[in-house]
Order: sequence, then structure tokens, then C-alpha cells
Amino acid sequence: MSGAPGDRPRFIDVSATSRLPRRLTAGLTAAALLLGGCASAAGGSDENVLDLVGFAVGEGANVAIEEEFVRTAAGEGVDVRGAYGPSGEQSRKVEADPEIADYVHLSLEGDVTRLVEAGLVDPGWDEGPTEGIVSRSVVVLVVPEGNPKNITGWDDLTRDDVSIVTPDPDSSGAARWNILGAYGHAIAAGKSDDEAEQFLVDVFANVGQWAASGREATTAFDTGEYDVLISYENEAILARQSGKDHDYVVPDDTLLIENPGAVLTGASDLATRWMDFVLSETGQTEMARTGFRPVIDGVDVEVEGANDPSDPFPEPERLLTIADDFGGWDEVDARFFDDGGLVAELRQRARS
Repeated sequence: MSGAPGDRPRFIDVSATSRLPRRLTAGLTAAALLLGGCASAAGGSDENVLDLVGFAVGEGANVAIEEEFVRTAAGEGVDVRGAYGPSGEQSRKVEADPEIADYVHLSLEGDVTRLVEAGLVDPGWDEGPTEGIVSRSVVVLVVPEGNPKNITGWDDLTRDDVSIVTPDPDSSGAARWNILGAYGHAIAAGKSDDEAEQFLVDVFANVGQWAASGREATTAFDTGEYDVLISYENEAILARQSGKDHDYVVPDDTLLIENPGAVLTGASDLATRWMDFVLSETGQTEMARTGFRPVIDGVDVEVEGANDPSDPFPEPERLLTIADDFGGWDEVDARFFDDGGLVAELRQRARS
């Protein structure tokens, strides 16, 4: 497969055919791609096809990595067949039908934990040098070119003249990172828990659209209806690489985003070769080129579309993490996002 990420055909979501035998599924997918007029289609035997299920924002990076992977002996003749969408929905699809995935690249640790509990991913998936993380980013504020509302940080999101688009935490992992970034700012600024909760209510009151995924939120922002898109840094960079006239602000205090990748149990050696390549210097260089912060040392590359291409990933004054500042994902989910959690209550208060 070739061409720039923005020129690539959208990958078919194979979940509709996933209950058919894998070899037949590959044939049907190839036929569908050909009928759709795509330049290339899934081909070869199952041994040469890697089914990758991922969260929407990771698509551009995986496409770029595939272009390098197929040039290696480990990836020669391989077709990476990607299906992308909101992270939570993608994880649940794999749980319901494991045949659709050999490898997953998801937004949240909990989306992989679901697959571990279903017996589909090895419990030791996070024991490697990067602890299962294959891509990193930070939460940023995307604004129209020239930043006409002079957005400088989180506090501006509570202003009466600011309208926001962000993903929905019920479906999107990106949304959860965004919400925690806002809450973490409030706590870092010295607010009490009650004051930080009110800060979220004030931000939520300005949300004009809760999009299904990080990518759909970007598409909504492109309409020009909103003043701010809360997003991943890499998504902001990729938008600029694709010719979008956006600017973005890295807040002085923001949240480190860490996205996991995992091989499914029973997948062929191809899935392991793919993950090894993703974590290699070449793979992480392609991650960086598409705006993700690398998870290994030694990656030094100019990044087109970054605020400073020669220094694309500036260190915020305070970089919050889930482990150090929120007590880990189990505590976060129980407090903020599980049924009856704080976010649902605060969203309701914002609508009142």
C-alpha cells in the first residue's frame, strides 16, 4: 500500500463478516475493497494478513508504520488490514468476536484489560520495557488559525464566549484523557475537589458537541462551528499535515496520554513481528512523524505540522500522569467513568 496517510482509502470494518471463517473473510474483504474502487485490497493467504483493530486517532500512524514494515524481511508480502473506530467500541467488538483481530492498538489500558478478562490477551501483556504502551501523546487545545479567541490554557474553556467540541467518554478513550486533563489542571492549580468538579461542570456547559471518537471530534471542528477542540497533540499535528488551517496550544499543565498495544492469544507470529517493529526505532520514528511522542529513547526527527518542527514535543511545565496524579486506571474508572461515576453526574449538572 502506498501514498500519504490523507490519500489512503478508509479501511473496511471487518466486524460484519467476522463470524465467517478467516480465509473466507479475507476474500470477502478483498472483494469489497475492489468494488469500492480502492487502489489495493487485502490479499494473499491468512498467513500474510494482519488484522489490526485500533482506535480512530491511531490510524495515520499505523498506516505509516505499515509502509515501512512491508519493506523488511519480517513484513515482506504482508497486508495490514485495519479497522478503526472509538476505542471502547473497538474493544467490545473484539471481545464479542475475537476472529476480527490479531493485534489491537487502543486508547486506554482498560480497553485491553477487558480483553485480558475475556481470555483474549495474555495477562502479562504489560510486562515489557514499555509496559505495553506503544504510543504517547499529550492533551492539547486545538483552535482556528490565528487563535481568534486567544485561548491560552484550560481556564479559557469556561468563558461564556467559547464553544467546545470533544469526544464522548461513553464511547471514546480520547474523551477520558481530555476530561482528566481538565480536572488535573484544576487540582494542580490548587482547587479543592469540589472546586475541581465545578470547573468540569463549567467546561461541560460549553461543550456544543460530544463526538463519538477523537477523529469524529476533529471532523466536527473542521466545520468551523466551534472555538476549541480538546484533542491529542498528534491529532492536531496530523490535521496540519493534511492541510488543515488549525493552531494548537499545549497547556502549561497537561496530561500524558499512553496508548496500549497487544497481541491476541492464538494470533500468528506475524502479530508479534508487527508489535516488535512498532516498538523499534523505525516504527517509533514513524509514530513521531505522524505526531505521536515516541515511547523509546533515541528517536530524533523533525515533525511537519508541529508548532516547532525541530522541537516537536516540548515538555510542559507540569506533565500529569494517570499513575502519579490519579492513582491508576482502576481508581480513575471507579471514581469518574464507571456506572454512577462522577462524570455522568457532572454532565447532568452542566445541562441543568
